[in-house]
Amino acid sequence: MSKAYLAQTLLIEGPDAMAFAHAQFSSNVNELATGSWQFSAWLEPQGRVRFFFHMARVADDQLLLLLRGGNAADMVDLLRRFVFRSKLTLTALAQRTLSTGPSLPLHIIQQAHETLLLGCDSHSLQLSSEDASDDDTWRSLQLRTGWPWLPDSLLNELLPPALSLQRLHAVVIDKGCYPGQEIVARMHYRGGNRKHLHHIEMSSTDSKPSKITGEILRVDGHEKVWLLDVIQSDVGIEALAVLNDDIVAQAVSEKLELTDEGISIHLREKWNV
Repeated sequence: MSKAYLAQTLLIEGPDAMAFAHAQFSSNVNELATGSWQFSAWLEPQGRVRFFFHMARVADDQLLLLLRGGNAADMVDLLRRFVFRSKLTLTALAQRTLSTGPSLPLHIIQQAHETLLLGCDSHSLQLSSEDASDDDTWRSLQLRTGWPWLPDSLLNELLPPALSLQRLHAVVIDKGCYPGQEIVARMHYRGGNRKHLHHIEMSSTDSKPSKITGEILRVDGHEKVWLLDVIQSDVGIEALAVLNDDIVAQAVSEKLELTDEGISIHLREKWNV
C-alpha cells in the first residue's frame, strides 16, 4: 500500500543566493534559469556525497532544495558555517507531502497556491502543504530511470561516480572550485571508480523492502552491494543499488547469488557515467 512521503526542503534566498550555491554545490548553478530545476549535490572535501537534491530556482534570488535523502535542518546548520559575509538566509522549511503529480516537461517547475510541481517528463513531483494524494508511483518511475535516493545510513559514504551523478549533470568538472571538485576531476580523468549504479531485481527476503533500504550486502564478508532504494512492485522486489564491479563480473546470465545474505540478484540496467 502506498504511504504519504514527507519532503525535506530548504530555502536559500537573498542577493548572493546564486553565487553561494554555485560555490558550494557541484552542479553549474549559474546556468539554472528562474522557473526550472536541476540536480545538484553538496560534497565533502574528500568528494563523498553529503546531500543529493533537486534545486529549483523559484525566483531570481530564491533557490528551493528538495533533498533526496537526509534532513533539511541538518543541511542548513552545516551550510551556515560557510555563509560568512554573503547576503542570504538559509531556512529549513516545514515538511510537505511528496506525491506523484501530472506529466510535466523535465526540469520545468510550476507553482500554484501551496503546491509546487517539479517536472520529471512522464510525471512530476508534487510538493503540497495541504492534504494531498499519497500516490508514490514516482518511486518506481525514478528508480528505473536511475535517479538515486540516499538513505541516511549512506550519506557521506559514496563518491559521485558510484551514483552516476555526472550523467544527471549534478556534478560538473569545468565550473571552477567547489568542495570535493579535485577528487571529482581526478576520478574523471584518471579513473579509479570501481562501483556503479544498477537497477536490480532481488529474490524475496525475510524483511520488508523498507527495512532493507540502506543496508549493505556482503559476499565472503566483504561489502559489495549498497541498497539505495528498495520497493515492492508488480514484478517483485526492485532496487536501485551500487554494486562493486568485481561482483558484477561474476554474474552468469545477469544473475548473482549473494551467499552471505541468502539473496539472489538479477541485473536489469547499469549506469556507467
